[in-house]
Amino acid sequence: MTTIHPLRQRARPLTPEELLAVPWLSALTLSERDRACDALMVTEALPGDTICRIGKEANFWFGLLDGLLKMSNDDSLGPIITFAGVAPGGWFGEGTVLKREVYRYNIQALRKSRVAGLPSKTFHWLIEHSLGFNRFVMLQLNERLGQFIAARESDRLSDPELRVARSIASLVNPVLYPSVGEVLRITQQELAYLVGLSRQRVNEALASLQARGIIRIEYGGLRVLDQAALRAKGPGA
Repeated sequence: MTTIHPLRQRARPLTPEELLAVPWLSALTLSERDRACDALMVTEALPGDTICRIGKEANFWFGLLDGLLKMSNDDSLGPIITFAGVAPGGWFGEGTVLKREVYRYNIQALRKSRVAGLPSKTFHWLIEHSLGFNRFVMLQLNERLGQFIAARESDRLSDPELRVARSIASLVNPVLYPSVGEVLRITQQELAYLVGLSRQRVNEALASLQARGIIRIEYGGLRVLDQAALRAKGPGA
């Protein structure tokens, strides 16, 4: 008997409000949008749930409507590396779906999260028929490349403030995570998981960035006050 994954068991169609949070739908024609909306599903991931697992077939293209996810190589044979965090509005895994490969990374929920999924069959149909969808995916791939290059550089940095700044800059990227805006809802412990530092070191780095007027620490997260300064400390610096 085939076992259905708990995330699939909890899946349901998106509400009209949730569809408004899918950034690429606006790039589609009316008929393309109808086809995509009919195929889209959303599920609720609990803390610790794995959405994508190393070695598993990519049957969906995923997007985060609300919550926080971590992309890492946990459970692999090599050293554990956190590649990136995934913030609200972000869609991920398009490269794996395009190549019809298995996942080479894990995506895990750090907190209660609503995750949308587009079946790979519909994804490839849109690639073959929709110019707007192709443009969106190309832009995603370009931004993702820059994100991973910056993440690789950050792994080699010893400056906690620079590592924290780069992680924040990545999570407020308006192309990859359009739902975030100026306020990033994240705890210091969650940021520590993503950066690979202790909570104390992250706290010290955030205090320094706040003292310089780059961010302001708020209840449940932080507000970016100076995007340019953050990017100067962040990806591409």
